[in-house]
Amino acid sequence: MLKRGMDVTVYERTSAFARFGGPIQFASNALSVIKSIDDELFDRIMAKFTFTGTRTCGIKDGLRAEGFKMTNDAMSYLWDESKPADWFVKFPLKQCADLYGLPFTGVIDRPDLQEILIDECRKIKPDFLLNGNAVVGYESMGKGKGVKVKLADGSNPHADVLVGSDGIWSAVRGQMYGETIKGTSPNGKKKQGCTYSGYTVFAGETTLSTPDYYETGYKVYIGPQRYFVTSDVGEGRIQWYAFFALPPGTKKAPSGWGGSERDGQADPEEDLVQYIKSLHQGWSDEVHYVLDNTPKESVEQRDLYDRAPELLRSWADGNVVLCGDAVHPMMPNLGQGGCQAIEDAYVLTEMLANTKKTTDLEDTLKDFYKKRIVRVSIVQFLSRLASDLIINAFDTPWSPHDDKGKSWKSYLTFFWKPVLQLAIFPAQFAYLYSYYPSGNMGGIPKVLEEAWRKKHKPTSEMAFQEADRVRREGGKVKMTASFFQKAEEIGDKVEV
Repeated sequence: MLKRGMDVTVYERTSAFARFGGPIQFASNALSVIKSIDDELFDRIMAKFTFTGTRTCGIKDGLRAEGFKMTNDAMSYLWDESKPADWFVKFPLKQCADLYGLPFTGVIDRPDLQEILIDECRKIKPDFLLNGNAVVGYESMGKGKGVKVKLADGSNPHADVLVGSDGIWSAVRGQMYGETIKGTSPNGKKKQGCTYSGYTVFAGETTLSTPDYYETGYKVYIGPQRYFVTSDVGEGRIQWYAFFALPPGTKKAPSGWGGSERDGQADPEEDLVQYIKSLHQGWSDEVHYVLDNTPKESVEQRDLYDRAPELLRSWADGNVVLCGDAVHPMMPNLGQGGCQAIEDAYVLTEMLANTKKTTDLEDTLKDFYKKRIVRVSIVQFLSRLASDLIINAFDTPWSPHDDKGKSWKSYLTFFWKPVLQLAIFPAQFAYLYSYYPSGNMGGIPKVLEEAWRKKHKPTSEMAFQEADRVRREGGKVKMTASFFQKAEEIGDKVEV
């Protein structure tokens, strides 16, 4: 918005930003949007980026995968027992990015992203960001008259438009839809209009060399009633997520996800890594190797909530509009939460830039909702479907060579394999990447990948050597903050 000549002020609830939070995924569609916003912004993000979509990503058999081997996912294992079947399906991330001529999916650390964004905005308006004063409500003044913003300190600045981008427990949405902020139903399955997904997720991070580290981006290990995800997040680090179908409030680990208040561990004496290992008995040695090398203090937990698409309610109320997680939070399976928020911001800005009269702003905000609702609803649906299928419909695939997959779900999972590989996943990722306002970038994606590869291995090797030295000496491997974790030295609640 600043780039398009608008006078923007961001009211941020935290008194100061801290370097906290692990990587956020930017898929190819989000990278296209960033390129369209600003070349300098794009270049700076790429300088801090770790590509995952250039390498093998996909679903692995959580029980049969062994030794971090790079095997194929062909069906020949059915008649040739010497052919491993540990790769169930591989995702066509690179092929779909190449289809549109886009950079490949990857991750960037949240603190790096935040610092780049703030710096680029301050180049245009040095005082665009006001910390320590949250938006708690609003009063839309009528057509062409703007909105009165209600701040925590009691002041009431006036603006033409208020954009509520204040996350899943949005105060702006609370007023717009008549919701009590973080108001929770007695069974914990509803919180401020958001539905408990049925899943809680544990996460951790470690610096660890594996035989397939440079060949794989992220892997989803599937098995009975759960799945386990690992991802390269750069500089030798592996981040993992363990998803379990448990009731809300099944509390084990502390939670600081997204800057929410960091609670204490339910049982401070319990080794959370061992707890998670106990829930993966009989699983692949790959899963256990990652867990065995994870500092137990890095483990955190979050109950996952999302929202049904707002098909019958606008995201706009007069001169106020919602975007991002404030109105369409989604499950993290596709890594599209942040990507869809970036798409929202780009589309909203383009529409506002083409609005010439303040009396037309209310109509513009309503049109923004109409323009975005179909796409984000589809992405929300796909994000939720991924969890439901893996937990409720998938199991260890059937194989003629052992007894690890003999349930009806195992046979169903086996028959899903060619459908997922040849039809569903290509269609899914082709759709996700189909919004690309930058257009085909020609040779840029290849140049970016080559530059990244030159620095990825040296920085990772240095991290591995240091981690090995510390482990030999019996010390703790120094970790960056996890995806959930906030800097301990900041007393205020911190939010990105």
